[in-house]
Order: sequence, then structure tokens, then C-alpha cells
Amino acid sequence: MAGVVALDLRPGPAFVDALRRVWDDGDAAAPVDPAMPAPARREWTEAVAPTAVIGADGTRRTLDGGRATAAGDALIVATSGSTGRPKGVVLTHDAVAASAEATSARLGVDPASDHWLACLPLHHVGGLSVITRALHTGTRLTVHDGFDADAVMHAARHDGVTRISLVTRALRQVDPTAFRTILLGGAAPPADRPANAIATYGMTETGSGVVYERAALDGVEIRIVDDEVQLRCPMLLRCYRDGTDPRTTDGWYPTGDLGALDADGVLSVFGRAGDVIVTGGEKVWPARVEPILGRVAGVAEVAVIGRPDPDWGHRVEAIVVPTDPTAPPTLDALRDAVAAELPRWAAPRTLRLVDALPRTDLGKVRRHLL
Repeated sequence: MAGVVALDLRPGPAFVDALRRVWDDGDAAAPVDPAMPAPARREWTEAVAPTAVIGADGTRRTLDGGRATAAGDALIVATSGSTGRPKGVVLTHDAVAASAEATSARLGVDPASDHWLACLPLHHVGGLSVITRALHTGTRLTVHDGFDADAVMHAARHDGVTRISLVTRALRQVDPTAFRTILLGGAAPPADRPANAIATYGMTETGSGVVYERAALDGVEIRIVDDEVQLRCPMLLRCYRDGTDPRTTDGWYPTGDLGALDADGVLSVFGRAGDVIVTGGEKVWPARVEPILGRVAGVAEVAVIGRPDPDWGHRVEAIVVPTDPTAPPTLDALRDAVAAELPRWAAPRTLRLVDALPRTDLGKVRRHLL
């Protein structure tokens, strides 16, 4: 058995050193969000059950109430908990290695000349995987304590950084031509993204992205069962921290996302099964409608949800952050934009104006709060 060591550290070289020490000791590492408020930290501790912690002073302390894990486990990463209580996802060293190798092969990473920059939160797998990928392949690595556009551009122009992972909001603040590759995760990528900004699809349970630009990485299998995307690959979790295994008996992971796979193996993801809006018997996927509304003049940010409706079952509602609160877009303008590209029943029937959309720190909209 192995211990589970919480890494309660800010992102930076000390975090990387602590991760190495934990692995050298044969234990699994569990990154903590240092900014978590006390109630969220209690939920995280309950889900992850660490046996020890390394804090800011670098000292390792034993914790009461922790639970050991299996030998060969590398990481315990808590899901974001954006739709409920967090779960501890158990990833093995074999899974971490498979992710690093498949990603590096698809991107053509050269450890002799490439240089990764980690600037996303390390308690999420999208940020953490930058570090584990660099460590596994022996590629140079720099870790920033959060995203700062000026610091990122300085690293690219003066420190030799060539590869980076970002979220969509951060992409708009940097010069993409300064990098060989930008991996995009979190919220949906913009349609006008530069050619070197690669849209990725994956989740904590897959140890980061496993589908790049809608094509599976080497070793990743995709199937659609009852409109749901299912994945099978060596990057998958071993189990959740509570011992439950979400995989089918033959090793497929049901993602909970709805999608389609064409004859060439190109994956289209429509969104979470729970996000589908059924209005008048027709299905509306917010992921199809939101990009259209986002192009309407006066729309800074937008989310689409379903509201209970006595006649339609649910009605489509657009929740908009206007560019100028004194001159917001009209409902008619939004409806016309959608109707020009999709059936009119997909157009919003109501409009709600807000100052901001609730988001996770990776940019995903917290729909349950809307």
C-alpha cells in the first residue's frame, strides 16, 4: 500500500520538487487548491482522505483519518465539484505515462528543444498534466503561480517557452504566434482560434485531454452508446477514491456527454446529457446555440439553459452579459441569429441580462447556479 500526500503548495518549483519526493517515496500525490475556503477544504479532505500533507514550509506532516491507496497510484485529483460534491479520481503511474506519451507524440514534442509552461491551476488535471508530461518526457518546464499575460509573453519571448496549456479567456490575452502549440481546455474554444491553438476534449477521469481537434490520440477508443460518448484508453482512472469504478465490465468509461462519431472517427460533442433542453418535444443543445449568440453584436458572454414552461415543457432562455449594459442586445436579434443557422425552436424564448456568469477557475459555466 502507498500513502496519499496532499500538496498544499502554491504553483512553482517547490510544488514540482515536492511531487518528485512523493513519487520517490512510493506514495501518491493529491494537489490542493491553496485558495479553498474552509467548507470546500473539508469536502475535499473527505473525498481525498490524505494520509499526510506537505505545506508551504516543505515539511511533511502525518494526518489523522487518512486512507492508504494501492501501490502504483500516482495522483489523486479531485473533480471540480461544479455540479455536486467532489470525487477523488485515482490515476496510476501507467495512466500518467500513457497520457504524457500520447500527447507528446501527437504534438511532436522534442524534449531537446521544447519547453512547457504551466500556468493553469495545479489542482485541476489540465494544469497538473503539463507538469507530469514534462517530468515523464524529460522536457524543460517552467511553472507560474497562476496566469499573468505579461509573464506568459515574457516566458515565450525571453525564456524559450514553446508549449503551453490555456483556457479560452487567457488565449485572448496573449500573442499565439509566440508558441509552437497552445492546448485549449475548459470552456468551448473560439471558432476563430489560430491554427496552433488545439481544442482538446477530456476530463479528470481521462488524465487530461484524449481527443485533439475531434480526433482520438493514439491508444484511445471512442464509441457512442445511446448518444453518449464512451472512452476506453490506458489513460483512464483506476477508480474513484471511495473505491467505486465507473467503467463498464469491458473497460469503457461513460462520460455523460452526448455526441456523435462519423465514419472517419471524428467526434462531435454536443454537451452534458443533463444540459439538453427538451422544448416542445425537440432537443436543444446549449453548445450548439451559445456560439451563435456569442457572435451577436452587444453580447460579451452568454449561456443557454432550459426553464420549466407549462406549454413547451421547457423554454430556451439566453442569459447574457452585455458589452454595454445601457444598450443590450434584444431578444429578437438573438432569436433571428439562431434561426439563421438552426431550426427556430432552438432560438431563445426569453432573455435575462446579468453582470457576470458564474464560472469555474477553468472558465466553465456553473450551469446549476443559473
